[in-house]
Amino acid sequence: MNKREKYRGELVGNKMSMKSSGGLMLAVACGAVVGACRSADNSADVARELSRDQKVTATASPEASKEFNPRLLRRFQPARETITDGNVQLSPTLVDLGRMLYFEKRMSKNQQLSCNSCHDLEKYGVDARATSEGDHGQHGSRNAPTVYHAAGQFEQFWDGRAGDVETQALGPILNPVEMAAPSPDYVVKVLKSIPAYVVAFKRGFPGDGDPVTFANVGKAIGAFERKLTTRSRWDAYLEGNSTALNAQEIEGLKLFTNLGCMVCHTGEFLGGSMYEKVGTVEPWPNQTDQGRFSVTKREGDRMMFKVPTLRNISETAPYFHDGRAANLDEAVKLMGKHQLGLELDQREVDAIVAWLHSLKGELPKQYIAQPELPPSTNGTPKPDKS
Repeated sequence: MNKREKYRGELVGNKMSMKSSGGLMLAVACGAVVGACRSADNSADVARELSRDQKVTATASPEASKEFNPRLLRRFQPARETITDGNVQLSPTLVDLGRMLYFEKRMSKNQQLSCNSCHDLEKYGVDARATSEGDHGQHGSRNAPTVYHAAGQFEQFWDGRAGDVETQALGPILNPVEMAAPSPDYVVKVLKSIPAYVVAFKRGFPGDGDPVTFANVGKAIGAFERKLTTRSRWDAYLEGNSTALNAQEIEGLKLFTNLGCMVCHTGEFLGGSMYEKVGTVEPWPNQTDQGRFSVTKREGDRMMFKVPTLRNISETAPYFHDGRAANLDEAVKLMGKHQLGLELDQREVDAIVAWLHSLKGELPKQYIAQPELPPSTNGTPKPDKS
């Protein structure tokens, strides 16, 4: 029996052993790469659920049954309309201010870049580039992830250097490769030079004596981002509509769960709740970016990246932290190779990709419509093209 046959036999017999580190599992990721789950408790829970599941098979077939073990669906949750933990107050005036700031290019050094430049809301929160173009045409080293559903993730950025979207929103504004604002004071000066913004900040932060601050810029943008969510056929399926997915998509879901993908891509966002290593079985080709190690300097964090959400993944190519994969077929195959040490056949790939397409949600067109921004004044700093 060759390696492939032995591995499939273990899957069909539900004898997969999931270790806290180094277990083999497929993880198809948007803009990031993931590997073996490090949570022993989480792995054990999934293993128990898989062992009870007599309906899941490990191969895709044209005669696929549309039945799926409902116990496994408990690993996921439908999307919320608003993502907040109760500590963040989302008044309409604050959200409206955040929307304006999200599209505001005058906070950037050359006044040509905004949050929306790299995270285009009409393009599902990405820019369709391997790495985004910033000030003076510079490119960063990582793919820009989607902002949809980002607010609910346990950390922000690929390496988790920000804890929430309110903090994350400030990083690109000052990054010299991105919006390149020279300082927080510069951003405040720009906004205070525009009377309509001064009024908007007073309405958004009614308890602040001096509300136009750099920290409040992040709070306002974060408030806007907490409502950047989408609903898909996947949500309808989770809520009991068994006809929301077709037979091939159900087979893809079965493969996704049986191969262990849901250990890492789980919950409401199908990701965004842990860090994982890329290249569990076979080293990732690009070792330049060492992921979370750049933040912690811990050896155990080499090649560790935040597991991204899979929601809307069909619309957010290219994939992985380095933008290596141009399409979902390629992404699935790369994960099979580097995380499983397995060459998935085309029928399996097609089924998994079909299910991933069911995660595409409907954009909130009215909510993301670009607002009319207030005009500059004689006191507004001019663009710096240097």
